[in-house]
Amino acid sequence: MQFRTPFELGLLIRSARHARGMTQADLARAAGVGRQWIVAIEAGKPRAELGKTFQALAALDLSLSVHGRGVPEPQSGPRVRIAVADVEAVVRAHEDPTR
Repeated sequence: MQFRTPFELGLLIRSARHARGMTQADLARAAGVGRQWIVAIEAGKPRAELGKTFQALAALDLSLSVHGRGVPEPQSGPRVRIAVADVEAVVRAHEDPTR
């Protein structure tokens, strides 16, 4: 699945939660976050904390992959970690200006 906005990521999280029969409170407990944070991320809050976003994805047994021109493919062997200094700037740079 491809998504380019915080709103689309929120829809993915909501859809995955529903598919697993979880309430927002269930997901919040599993991810170690508050229920209001789940409400906000599912609504597409653009400034959701990245660490908590990964916790929610992990609680839903989902992972996040980045593909595109200039993104190195991991080599076989040890896991490669890529740090992004300003995720919000990357998201803004790829948002559709017609929306």
